[in-house]
Parts: sequence; structure tokens; C-alpha cells
Amino acid sequence: MYCPFCSEVETKVIDSRLVADGHQIRRRRECTVCHERFTTFESAELVIPSIIKRDGSREPFNEEKLRNGLLRALEKRPVSVDETEQSINRLKSELRATGEREVPSEMLGNLIMNGLKKLDKVAYVRFASVYRSFEDIKEFGEAIARLDDDE
Repeated sequence: MYCPFCSEVETKVIDSRLVADGHQIRRRRECTVCHERFTTFESAELVIPSIIKRDGSREPFNEEKLRNGLLRALEKRPVSVDETEQSINRLKSELRATGEREVPSEMLGNLIMNGLKKLDKVAYVRFASVYRSFEDIKEFGEAIARLDDDE
């Protein structure tokens, strides 16, 4: 690791700790030449599949877009930030577990709805209403009826 202060190649690790629930390693380093100290973070680079949109176009998975959609559905609902983050991490794990390089957006939408159904039923209906483009109250009723059937 290059020293960010003097660009020396040789640095030594002084301390290492697990952070982010064990998904990252924080390393405290010291330059062997200028003796400045700095921190680095190391994490596994795991590939998440690209998303094939309904129109056939492809785009990389965007965690921020996912988070914003979930937060919009969960707005003013009794769901903690930790539960939301755990749901996002589960979803990313499920996507990685497919082993595919690309997945259809419909599959992603269904994974999100399944996660929301377990997390908060009102948020599930909110998300489904936008995702499925409900046109009238009848479609809302059908989505709610399906919730009752699943229990």
C-alpha cells in the first residue's frame, strides 16, 4: 500500500480490526519512511448482477436506488434503520447467490416485494402499487387479499 503522504511503497500494519459486522477490515498503517499513520479499509469485492430492464436495456445494480425505493415505501412505518439495512444486505446476498451476471428487473422487484412482505405489510402494498402500476382500488384490494392468503 502506497503512503498517501510521501508515496513510499513500504508501509506496515500496526492494528487490524473487523468492522461492519465482520464484512470489512480496518487497518491502521504506518509509513516506514515518513512515519505518518493512516487508516485503510479492506472488503471483499463481490459482483452483483446487472439488471435487465423491461425495455431490454441493461444497467448496473444501484444500491442507492434500491435504498431510496425501500425508504419511500417504509416512510412513517415502524421499521428501524437496522432492519432496513439488513433487508438490503439480504437482497444483495440473494442476487449474488443466483450466480448470474444479469437478472431481469422483474426478478429484482419480486425479491424486494417478498422482503417487504416480511418486513412491513403496508410498505409492501405501497411498493407493489408503484411497481405493479395499480390503476384502481380493485387492484389494491387484490394485493391486500393476496397478503391474507399468504399468512
